Amino acid sequence: MKEPKTRCQQIERSIIKNYRKEIWRPFVEALNEYKMIEEGDNIAVCISGGKDSMLLAKCMQEILRHGKMKFGLHFLVMDPGYHPANRKLIEENAALMEIPIEIFDSDIFDVVVDVDESPCYLCARMRRGFLYAHAKELGCNKIALGHHFDDVIETVLMSMLYGGQVNTMMPKLHSTNFEGMELLRPLYFVKERAIIDWKEENGLHFLQCACRFTEAIAKERAMRAESAASDGMAGGDIVHSSKRQEMKELIEEFRKINPNIENNIFKSVTNVNLDACIGYVKNGERHHFLDEY
Repeated sequence: MKEPKTRCQQIERSIIKNYRKEIWRPFVEALNEYKMIEEGDNIAVCISGGKDSMLLAKCMQEILRHGKMKFGLHFLVMDPGYHPANRKLIEENAALMEIPIEIFDSDIFDVVVDVDESPCYLCARMRRGFLYAHAKELGCNKIALGHHFDDVIETVLMSMLYGGQVNTMMPKLHSTNFEGMELLRPLYFVKERAIIDWKEENGLHFLQCACRFTEAIAKERAMRAESAASDGMAGGDIVHSSKRQEMKELIEEFRKINPNIENNIFKSVTNVNLDACIGYVKNGERHHFLDEY
C-alpha cells in the first residue's frame, strides 16, 4: 500500500502533472530556447515571497531533480525590512514547500520610503544589487528572477506608451556591474493566469507585495473606490496608482477584441523589421534609417 503523498509532494506533482501544459512545458521551453542553464552553473533563485518566485523555486528544484544537467542551487530571500508577519509567511511557505531558503537582511525599505520620484524603480535596482552581491559571495554565477510572460508584454507596452521606445524584459542578460554574473528569467513563457490557478488549486497563500509604498497605494485605491461608489462614479473614473496595473487592464480590454493579443505583443519584439524602422539603438549607439538610405 502506497503511503499518502505529503503536502509538498502534492504541490510538486501539480506542477508536473496538472499544469504540465500551462507551467512545466513553457518553463522547460524557455530554459532550452534561451540556453539558460549550463552544466556546472551555480544559480541563486531570488525569492520575494510572492507566488511567482515561490513557483520558480519549485520549478528549479524539479528541473535539477529530473533534468539532464547538474548544477548548484541557492534560494535567496532578502529581507528589505518586511513586517514580521510577512517574513513569517515567507518562512512558513518555504517550510511547507521544502525550499531551503537563506535569508539575509538589508535596510532598503528605510532608504526608499521617503523617495518621491520612482521609488519602485530605485527599490528594484537596490534589491537586485544586493542579490547579485550576495549570490556572488556564495559562488553563484547566475541569479534567477520570477518574472513571467505577462510582465514581459506589460513592459513592452509601458516602454512604448510612457517611455517612447520599444523595450522589453530580456530572458537573460549579463550584469553590467557584477562581472561574470548573469540574470535569468525562467518563467518567461509562463502566463500569470496559470500561476494564479496553480496557487489557488493548491490552497497556497503568498505575499502580494510587502513594501510600504504599495501598501500605501492599496489603501489609497480602496479609499478612492469607496469614495467613488458613494458618489455614484464608475470604477473606470478612479485614477490609476500603478502603471503596470494600468497595462494589465489595457491588455484585458484588448483581449476582448482579440483573444490572441498577448502573443501578438510578444511577437512584435521577436519580429522587429529594421528595414521599416526610423531609428534604433545598438550597443549604445543610435542609428537612423537615412544612414543607409
